[in-house]
Amino acid sequence: MARQHHGSSDVLVDELFDTTVVLRYFVESRLRPMGSSVARLRALRMLAREATPLRMRDLSEMLGIAARTTTTIVDSLEHDGLVERVRHLEDRRAFLITLTDAGRAHFEKAEAVDTQALADATGMLSSQEREQLRALLEKVREAVRQE
Repeated sequence: MARQHHGSSDVLVDELFDTTVVLRYFVESRLRPMGSSVARLRALRMLAREATPLRMRDLSEMLGIAARTTTTIVDSLEHDGLVERVRHLEDRRAFLITLTDAGRAHFEKAEAVDTQALADATGMLSSQEREQLRALLEKVREAVRQE
């Protein structure tokens, strides 16, 4: 994939963004043959990690995406039999989202593909380089949090 040149006022920010975009395309290309995507995997991951079913609103907040986008993802997962919606017992307007057995199996396979893809993408970094990069990225995040 060619360099994107997103055109911020800082080349380092462009490099960070470009790296994120390239990594996402790389992982997507590995997930696509199994009928998954980064967005679908993230939703399945949140549902798999929770001990109880999630409200749509809670899933949306956990994913950091708009409710409409979450609905589109959940509709797709439900269509494929990976999640199901059940009425909330206390709030008749709300639905709870839960993984099906097929959803859990799909999640586990997609998670393994994601793990391997990211290991392939970062495998050339030594342990020291990984720690250095993590520390540098944390510095950037910390600077932004202080604002």
